[in-house]
Amino acid sequence: MPRRPAKVTQADLARAIRAAKEAGASAVSVDADGVIRIALTSSAVPTKLTTGLDEIWVPSEALQRYLKRTESG
Repeated sequence: MPRRPAKVTQADLARAIRAAKEAGASAVSVDADGVIRIALTSSAVPTKLTTGLDEIWVPSEALQRYLKRTESG
């Protein structure tokens, strides 16, 4: 039986989280139906936008394990 397409992709989540951070959101959640909810507060202050050059991204341990499993070669 073929796998069904994902309701929410990793790219969708990354875009939602990035937008939520820029908007000063307090939480991002995804339900079983694939609906992404961003909780904003009335006192939310947008964070300072960065160029991305001064920020170092480190993948989580779970993502590192996943990437190691999926490497070809």
